[in-house]
Amino acid sequence: MKSIILISRYLIIISLLQKEKGRYVGATDLLTSVNREMRLRGEPGISLRTMERDILDIEELGFDIEYKRNYGYRIENKYPNALGNTEQMLLNFDLLNAMNSDSIGHQYILPEHHRPMRSEQIPQIIDAIRNSYYIEFDYTNFRHDDKVKHVKAAPHFLKESNQRWYMLAKDNEILKTYAIDRISGIEAIENEKFNRDESIEIESLFRDCFGIWRDESIPVEDIELSYSSLDGKFIKTLPLHHSQRILCDTDDEFRISLRLRITNDFVMELLSRSSSLTVIKPQHLRERVYKIFAEAAKRNL
Repeated sequence: MKSIILISRYLIIISLLQKEKGRYVGATDLLTSVNREMRLRGEPGISLRTMERDILDIEELGFDIEYKRNYGYRIENKYPNALGNTEQMLLNFDLLNAMNSDSIGHQYILPEHHRPMRSEQIPQIIDAIRNSYYIEFDYTNFRHDDKVKHVKAAPHFLKESNQRWYMLAKDNEILKTYAIDRISGIEAIENEKFNRDESIEIESLFRDCFGIWRDESIPVEDIELSYSSLDGKFIKTLPLHHSQRILCDTDDEFRISLRLRITNDFVMELLSRSSSLTVIKPQHLRERVYKIFAEAAKRNL
């Protein structure tokens, strides 16, 4: 456990210094930031002496951290892409650590097998889920002219979809989905806890869905799609949905069946391989795709 905590602190220190893009950070300010990040991860704070030892260890790993009296610490901005790499490592480490935790576990965090975008909000949300804290935040709704709404909610799950993270939280006892990259000003209400709804079966909620869009008013339907053999090779290695079944796999055609709700997310995914796609059924999906193609053709004459 000690090594896990150490790695987490190392990544936090590196990330905090890289964000300053070559500027110095005072030792006291750096220590305050490190301890804040550690507390969000459920770990105790450290002393200035411990942080100084950590920095020496980090330097032995090959990071050039400069110290200047009366100024503090800095990492020279020699490698502009390094911050993204460090933050990706920190995100993966946070998620792995949380998913191995008894208090969170796999049932509360649902990743995909991609590289999701880094979000500074994730450790704070994980901490709120772990401790059943209510959270408050501002949320930007792209579908309503970027209107910003203030929300108070009870966070229950994190789910990844298409390399983005989403929070599932109860707002007035209704389970809603919030894109984390549209959340700002998030604050945990540590003196007000909620009773977690353990009756929610997160896997079953999305079993018949593609991505994050879950609308029970849309029926679950049988779908049949045909592709070229070349596109079929990609679809075999990365199925569209867990219900995917191969009906035909020849040099001339690759055909599959699926059973799920036909949402906008699913239709957009179909269009990503539109060059060889043929919708066999249902007819309304075939017509929907045709209409999209026809309107696109008019725009691009």
